[in-house]
Amino acid sequence: MKLQIIGSICVLLFILIIFSCQSDGSIEFKRYYSGGIIVYQNHCQNCHGEKGEGLSSLIPPFTDTAYLKANLASLACKINFGLKGKITVSGKDFYGEMPAANLTPIEIAQALTYVTNSFGNKLGIITVDEVNADLNKCEN
Repeated sequence: MKLQIIGSICVLLFILIIFSCQSDGSIEFKRYYSGGIIVYQNHCQNCHGEKGEGLSSLIPPFTDTAYLKANLASLACKINFGLKGKITVSGKDFYGEMPAANLTPIEIAQALTYVTNSFGNKLGIITVDEVNADLNKCEN
């Protein structure tokens, strides 16, 4: 009986050690990603869909990794200031208007981290520093 208790304690300690060894980068990514889920649900999901699928020919999807990667530096501007006119995603043209989201830079970073790492995308963390740098380059 004592051996089972000692063995159980050792297994528990081993599991705790493994989980406590997460890198700072991994922890930061999880914080941004989990915050991004909430931002996406509150500000983006109604139009872009629960699975980032967009809406027919009206609203573009978030499932095109190549588009997201190629336009990464401008995504914060599009979120912050909105978007008017034509946008081409996955070879399909979308026309319309996306209103400015009125989000803080950290919320934009969280939403972008979520979108660029969901729906089949794996582009890594987008930090608030990157968003601030991109916002300073916006052409509005």
